[in-house]
Amino acid sequence: MTRKKKTRRVGSEGPAQYVDKNQNEQDRIARMLKKQKKRKGKKAGSRHSEEDNKQVRRSGGKKDPRIGSKKPIPLGTDAEKPKQPKLTPEQELAKLEQDPQLNVLLDRIENGEKLGAGLQAYVDEKLDRIEVLMDKLGLLTDDNELNDDDDLLAKFEQQDD
Repeated sequence: MTRKKKTRRVGSEGPAQYVDKNQNEQDRIARMLKKQKKRKGKKAGSRHSEEDNKQVRRSGGKKDPRIGSKKPIPLGTDAEKPKQPKLTPEQELAKLEQDPQLNVLLDRIENGEKLGAGLQAYVDEKLDRIEVLMDKLGLLTDDNELNDDDDLLAKFEQQDD
């Protein structure tokens, strides 16, 4: 350090104030100031550590408003249809029997008209469903069962004679 000559005059900064510091403390402060002046910009690898900090903050408390909900959004008109309550077999059977489109198609079949593949598939599907529902309700009587009963009765009567 260069030596300054002391004068009795008071400078523009006011009287000189001397702080008693030992040499080690002054050296330490000087080194820290020098390091701070040398550094410019961010330290190496800072972008990776910042991401880690952001993730910790998200899970903790304040969330980034730009990040939206993870809930799936239904697209199209298919997702907007509300689910209909399940019908009892009686109600479903009544609904199928009163279906105007099915009745028209059945009339066309009775008249000997041939339907396209799509319409025929629709009729078959509805008739199969009607058959299942009638079977559930016990309304379906098979011709084979009646014939079997008649045959059994006839056999029984023949054995008695």
